[in-house]
Amino acid sequence: MQAVVDGKTIELSEAGWLLNLDEWSEGLAVEIAKNEKIDELTDEHWDIINTAREFFIENGVVAEPRAFSKIMKKKYGKDRSDQKYIYSLFPTGLIKCANKVAGLPRPKGCS
Repeated sequence: MQAVVDGKTIELSEAGWLLNLDEWSEGLAVEIAKNEKIDELTDEHWDIINTAREFFIENGVVAEPRAFSKIMKKKYGKDRSDQKYIYSLFPTGLIKCANKVAGLPRPKGCS
């Protein structure tokens, strides 16, 4: 699978995961989101994407859903921290969808 962003072809896995993490960009996030049936990335989407990327950069691993919910609660409050909220923005949740859009590696055991 491939995505074309600003005239550059970027390789994705068959399931749509970014193969070279250094190639991530906001433009690529928009393209991956389209593949995930997300028509538009709102500020709320970007808050989740950026928080997931920050956690990965600081820790070298993707955040588990419970830990991520705690981070979101601390940054944005209770209303924007539970799994139901995340699923409302990313149809297959943090692990399968938000992390993919954020250009993070596919967690072990995730299709």
